[in-house]
Amino acid sequence: MTDTLFLTSDEIEGLATPTEYVDAVRDGYRQVGEGAPAYPRQKFFRSDPDGMFTSYAALLPETGAVGGYMYTAGFGAGNAWFMTPLFDAESGEPLAVLDGASMNPFKTGAAGAVAVDELARDDAATLAVIGSGSQARGQVNTTATVRDFEDVRVFSPTPENRETFASEFDEQLEANVHAVDSSVAALEGADVVITATKSSEPVFDGDDLEPGMHVTAMGQYQEGSREIDTTTVERATYVPDLRARATFDAGAFLAALEDGVVTEDHIHGDLGEVVAGTAPGRTSDDEITVFDSGGTGIETTAAAYMLYERAQERGLGSTISFAPASEALTGRLPQ
Repeated sequence: MTDTLFLTSDEIEGLATPTEYVDAVRDGYRQVGEGAPAYPRQKFFRSDPDGMFTSYAALLPETGAVGGYMYTAGFGAGNAWFMTPLFDAESGEPLAVLDGASMNPFKTGAAGAVAVDELARDDAATLAVIGSGSQARGQVNTTATVRDFEDVRVFSPTPENRETFASEFDEQLEANVHAVDSSVAALEGADVVITATKSSEPVFDGDDLEPGMHVTAMGQYQEGSREIDTTTVERATYVPDLRARATFDAGAFLAALEDGVVTEDHIHGDLGEVVAGTAPGRTSDDEITVFDSGGTGIETTAAAYMLYERAQERGLGSTISFAPASEALTGRLPQ
């Protein structure tokens, strides 16, 4: 038997800073850019009741961990449940099981922040945010650690939601954070654009992008759904979180392929390749860049291991026991 740490969502909340999430995730992407294995998510659907089960994983040898994400959404409960198993990359023994709900916006936001650091202009000072939910909050919390924003505009269709979002972050950040009444108003003069919505249709017109802008799109990750249009993909240096995902479930890129405006050669490199230096990041101040973030086991495993270490340092969590197969697979029938 081996004791494995179990961390609840409450124990994870506040356990690490946004900067710590970003640092861990950056290193995870570097490892994958240098050859560590990670694969796109797998999705399983059912109807009546409608539901989806999703899983994805990565092995980070230098971190010393292998793990991933499993979650269900919908089904009879009409809710989502997140589980993160984490294993030792040397021994294979289970290290931890995390309730991944509270870390989700931060680990995903950290991937976006790493992309902003690699692809946005160094002098980026104006941030446009389209969306006002938990994922948008995670993106802003982490992205604010890699650039000194002076002006942040937020748009979402519900005025109350965007006003509340703006008020919260105006107190939290040194930047001037304010709500605007359209995506056009958010984009005008922005240096970095983040889309974090539930929309399955483009939330802005790619012709409105100005030279030098960076876009992080993270709200859609399935064929037939997209937050950015084919014009945006065509005009930009396109970087997905994982190269294999671009032609698997990156709805915006698949739509651009179908429309014939790009080929697979349009993939500049994935985020791991950019972080590792095997593909260049931004090459000019006028370049438009896009990071297409659909979620991978890379940020999940990197963040989970970082949280596991923090929890051990602080004596948090409880333990559960797992039996190794050599003991459990006895083939005995109940007496």
